Amino acid sequence: MATATFKIWRGERGAGGYQEYKADVSEGMVVLDAVHSIQAKEANDLSVRWNCKAGKCGSCSAEINGKPRLMCMTRLNTLPLDQPITVEPMKTFPHIKDLVTDVNWNYRVKMGIKKFTPAKGETWKAKQDDVDRPQEFRKCIECFLCQDVCHVLREHGLHDEFIGPRYFVYSAALEMNPFDSADRLADLKDKHGIGYCNITKCCTQVCPEEIKITDNAIIPLKERVVDEYYDPLKRLFKMFK
Repeated sequence: MATATFKIWRGERGAGGYQEYKADVSEGMVVLDAVHSIQAKEANDLSVRWNCKAGKCGSCSAEINGKPRLMCMTRLNTLPLDQPITVEPMKTFPHIKDLVTDVNWNYRVKMGIKKFTPAKGETWKAKQDDVDRPQEFRKCIECFLCQDVCHVLREHGLHDEFIGPRYFVYSAALEMNPFDSADRLADLKDKHGIGYCNITKCCTQVCPEEIKITDNAIIPLKERVVDEYYDPLKRLFKMFK
């Protein structure tokens, strides 16, 4: 058993700083285990959000050594234990206390996206390709790590103009549904800010479910918007309709 140093962010509503703790580290431990040990032995009032401890609820999102990650899925043997391990709250969302942030904005965004609208007269017979294509999007656990790392939200704070990677995935799942009749392209272009994404793939890199957010959701949506609004032949055709 070894001993590791943890620098955990303590404070409320954005104010505060790192506080240093020591914790015993044994084989198989994850960062959340160490945080719970510190909470039990040294800092009973440490606030941390968690639930399943199995990488399926998305509750324990934080920034570990500066990278957005799930605490329950970050094994300590993958980190340099000879240096202090920093654990801090996600920076993109309002800080509540210690490692807890307010992610309610994400749920408000979801409410603003056009919901599934079944097409009239649909036979409800799907091709297997139509089922397979958006299947990976259903793996999303809404940890919001992709939202946290996205520079449009994180660095530029365009929360009123940009829905973020998580909800491009949600929109793509709806758009690729063969039984859906809603048109979301105008909203994607004008209200949801898909043009702000410059496909750096930072969201894909932090996804714990390994969803290909950029390649399989954002780029296809961008292509649909371009085809609808910027294709010169289509624009010419509309002029003479």
